[in-house]
Amino acid sequence: MSAKHLPYKGVRVVEFTHMVMGPTCGMVLADLGAEVIKVEPIGGDNTRKLLGSGAGFFPMFNRNKKSIAVDLQTPEGRELVLRLIDTADIVSENFKPGTMKKLGLDYASLSARNERLIYVSHKGFLPGPYDHRTALDEVVQMMGGLAYMTGRPGDPLRAGTSVNDIMGGIFGALGAMAALAERAQTGRGQEVQSALYENNVFLVAQHMMQYAVTGKPAAPMPSRISAWAVYDVFNVKDNEQIFLAVVSDTQWAIFCDAFGLSDLKADLRLITNNDRVSARDWMMPLLRAEMARYSVAELSAVFEKHGLPFAPITRPHDLLDDPHLMQTGGLAPMRLPDGRETLTALLPLTLGGERPGIRLNPPKLGEHSTEILSELGYDEGAIRAMQTQQIVR
Repeated sequence: MSAKHLPYKGVRVVEFTHMVMGPTCGMVLADLGAEVIKVEPIGGDNTRKLLGSGAGFFPMFNRNKKSIAVDLQTPEGRELVLRLIDTADIVSENFKPGTMKKLGLDYASLSARNERLIYVSHKGFLPGPYDHRTALDEVVQMMGGLAYMTGRPGDPLRAGTSVNDIMGGIFGALGAMAALAERAQTGRGQEVQSALYENNVFLVAQHMMQYAVTGKPAAPMPSRISAWAVYDVFNVKDNEQIFLAVVSDTQWAIFCDAFGLSDLKADLRLITNNDRVSARDWMMPLLRAEMARYSVAELSAVFEKHGLPFAPITRPHDLLDDPHLMQTGGLAPMRLPDGRETLTALLPLTLGGERPGIRLNPPKLGEHSTEILSELGYDEGAIRAMQTQQIVR
């Protein structure tokens, strides 16, 4: 998608973020056209160095951004950052409460300089009894009911991705967008807060409402009473697995016809979906035995032909050559900070039929320092002097 058509072109964001939540906010705004400047420590955002499950954090959530590395413990570093913030529409941060205030970079200090500034804070908890605690995605999943719902009874299990960090960052971006819209009417900015715990509560709110409506606590997903009779992972031929679903009476008839299950279709105990839910104890073993005769490819072909829901069990790295993503432009080429080329997933939306794409690769540490400082009015000699003194990199 052409940068000139992106909705937040001309909006400048200065972010002080690391890990996932704060960087996600900046990534969303950057993908939608904002100029996002990532202020990093002289040694770089520690997220750059993570191994294992954290190795994908930096390249995923820092595309379309510029990097300037600054020592904020020096008066000169703080001064140049204040000059940068004076040019910004939005400041975004996700450090522990009190960190930004110690640096003079909290909302109260910055809004006194510029009442139009929008300030987005990403925290573990919104202000209240828990806000002194250190939060992580896993912490709030455990205390917020998500791990209970994901795991088996007595075996809480975190979700397989950083759901609260990512969604918390998205809600931070949504709040920034709302604040921009309000500023257009009032001329004033405001502080926006997004938090992991409250995000997690929002995710499990459907189960809270389930209890409010039924008076019965929601069971963990592996042991829940499903609303649909056939909604399961099946072990099939060649030790493969596939998820199959039959969620309406019409689909049940189609399913039975497709696999020659005329006896089950005619069984008066299985006429409606609710009948089939009640009959799962004896019905499902029959269906599992029937489906085990087929391969994943064979079942996929039948279900796709008849418009029935199905899904092969896919590993995340398999998606890098997924034919649908490749053909629809859901994956875009990107260069990693170490120079290697890869593909990455774009925002899951289209604007005018186009996916917002990659304009800037994830930046090398301090890649844009000289460019940004020059724009702020520092001459070549001043920039060299600050680099020599390790005030900037």
